Amino acid sequence: GYHTMTEVQEKTLPYTLNNQDIIAKAKTGSGKTAAFCIALLNKLNVQKFRIQSMILAPTRELADQISKELKSIARFKHNIKITTLCGGVAYKPQVHSLSHQAHIIVGTPGRILKHLEEKSFTTEDINTLVLDEADRMLDMGFFDDIIKVINYLPKQRQTMLFSATYPLSIENLAKDILNNPIKIEVESLHNQSIIAQKFYEIEDEQKCNAILRLFDIEQPKSVLIFCNTKIACDQLADDLEDKELQPLVLHSDLDQRDRNETLIMFANKSYPILIATDVASRGLDIDDIDLVINYDLPHSSEIYTHRIGRTARAGNKGLAISLVNQLDLEIFDDIQEDTQINFPLEILDYNSKIDSYNFKSQWTTLFINGGKKQKLRAGDILGALTAGLSFHKEDIGKINILDFCSFVALKSNFAKKAQDGLTNSRIKGKYFKIYIK
Repeated sequence: GYHTMTEVQEKTLPYTLNNQDIIAKAKTGSGKTAAFCIALLNKLNVQKFRIQSMILAPTRELADQISKELKSIARFKHNIKITTLCGGVAYKPQVHSLSHQAHIIVGTPGRILKHLEEKSFTTEDINTLVLDEADRMLDMGFFDDIIKVINYLPKQRQTMLFSATYPLSIENLAKDILNNPIKIEVESLHNQSIIAQKFYEIEDEQKCNAILRLFDIEQPKSVLIFCNTKIACDQLADDLEDKELQPLVLHSDLDQRDRNETLIMFANKSYPILIATDVASRGLDIDDIDLVINYDLPHSSEIYTHRIGRTARAGNKGLAISLVNQLDLEIFDDIQEDTQINFPLEILDYNSKIDSYNFKSQWTTLFINGGKKQKLRAGDILGALTAGLSFHKEDIGKINILDFCSFVALKSNFAKKAQDGLTNSRIKGKYFKIYIK
């Protein structure tokens, strides 16, 4: 599905394919994941069933997304094994998986360090290290863990460091771990012609009404709302539910299973509103979010850049709207200075008639209590729906297969028929429980 290179791919691949170290400044959504995946897969020796590449990422969500893209690109060659090692999920199954070896490991620094300390795997065959969103890892306090992990690795290796910003802490890390790196910078500011940015001055107590008014004005099909705290996320969700809207919430109180389910249902459009803390501002690879709202302005212009980068992905245009209170004016000035754009601070008429724009989705998600461990594949579910129940392919949306469960998006008016039909028929020779989410 790749037809042309993005700027970061065009600038980095000549060096990374030549086995050189790089430090690349590139924003999220720029195509950097494919850039380093192509480079490390190109030199992978599939016949040598040992870990040859390690990718460090700040969050489970980003690590999972990198693994997914790696697996997609790795289809060009058979039997490439990619193992994901993140906290928040069971440790012992990861140890068991590592006992059967892998070619590439992707994970968060803390969990990978734990496996190294417990001697779950050896590193002598690792020839490539990638640090993705390195600035975010340092923001999250992973500096010491990263250095400890790197001390386990061979000195003779290729290292690729990707970062959306280039603070002094990244410069210091780069000096310690890179060998004569090529420095590459890709346009780091979001183009106003691709992401339109608006700022409204608002009092805190009027923010919920402002959100409803913005829904009416902009009429988005998919909206991601950022709050600075978990409490603010939950409170806004309660307020919107009182207005008969059904938002999803994503923050660090959710376990991994609930996070996976939340992201799947937002990505497949069965729930068009997601309220999140900055746990979701990186690594979310959803192509068609058309509106990002900063319910709370973030504490730095770097986080602002990452947040609004969730829209206008894959060549689409997008809109980012920020609500600014009196305490936010200093950050607002920083954003203008860093983006080199003078944004007008507008007044929103939130007392106008609020019609509560209808967010009703045309998609509904079915939950199936079987997944990869039961040998289920997307094709099995698609076949059961099309051949077995005579559904048309255009009535079926995204199908996601996890280890022990699966999710399939269907046109809402067919969801009950699909639930009944799949409950009473076999998929791959077995009966599964089917629920409407």
